[in-house]
Amino acid sequence: MSSLYVEFHTGTRRRLTIDLTTGNSRALDKYRPVASIDGRQFIVVWGPVTWEIPADRNVHVSVHLEGDYLAQAASVILPPGEGHAALRYATDYMSGIGTLA
Repeated sequence: MSSLYVEFHTGTRRRLTIDLTTGNSRALDKYRPVASIDGRQFIVVWGPVTWEIPADRNVHVSVHLEGDYLAQAASVILPPGEGHAALRYATDYMSGIGTLA
């Protein structure tokens, strides 16, 4: 899945790939990850997902699992930069911890 940056932006752009993984097979069947790029949420699939994002300014990226009681959110601000940016969101589902690095 690849998506263009959805907000108004006329500056330079780069690609961002987030690899979404979990160590719990029940989470794969029951929950979908939600990725947020500068506040715009996308319900996505497990595995690598790619967007086109601004390269000339900071971009806020966060990921959480859908569901009212799951608190496995992770967030990062990407600084401006050139080239492809890659992050990995990982959760083991039972610990309540999600990481984005």
